[in-house]
Amino acid sequence: MLTAGGSVAQSLPRQSPINITAAALRADWPSSPLRIDYGWTDVSLEYVSRDGDRAVRGEEETEQGMVEPGAGRVALAGVRYDLVQFHFHTPAEHRFGGLAAPMELHLVHRDATGKLLVIGVPLVVGGGGSTVDTVLRTLAPECGPAVAVGRIDLNGLLPAERSSLRYDGSLTTAPFTEGVRWVLMREKHVAAATVARFQELFADGNSRQAQPLNGRGVHIEPDVW
Repeated sequence: MLTAGGSVAQSLPRQSPINITAAALRADWPSSPLRIDYGWTDVSLEYVSRDGDRAVRGEEETEQGMVEPGAGRVALAGVRYDLVQFHFHTPAEHRFGGLAAPMELHLVHRDATGKLLVIGVPLVVGGGGSTVDTVLRTLAPECGPAVAVGRIDLNGLLPAERSSLRYDGSLTTAPFTEGVRWVLMREKHVAAATVARFQELFADGNSRQAQPLNGRGVHIEPDVW
């Protein structure tokens, strides 16, 4: 996947993930606050397999949380995006000054026209008992049935501090479609056992390498509702 991702990056200029540096940060971008409206939902966790081969765990495979329709939504500049699923990567796909958190959570939202907005949350070790720990307590088996997680408050997947960084990018899995709005939040703490369990399943990682910025700015946004 790294080879494919590299060739795509050569032909498409706005790819994800990226390495965020101080030089790329912009604080003067006029935009709208992101309004988050999350509620309670039943969640099931399923293993997303790209090849159906138990012996090979590709970098585009993951554990994915499925939610009830309408359980979560965000609004940006008058456009509503509904939460369709969330999933995890190890190590974190987005880098900050070249450093990656042990894991990253992606919450994928879609608007009425099919455009995507993804909230990314770095996951770091510290404490335990978070909603993320609950979701990943029992991982779904590869090529096996989904695992019923139970009812959770989607707000518990997000950090308490909701300032964010935003940039325009792409999917991090094939076909690497551009036009994805990325909202990167502050880190959230999870139990060491949660990280170890996920990394044991994806021993070689399931993250795409950082892609060139190609002149893009990363915009600091203090207002997230």
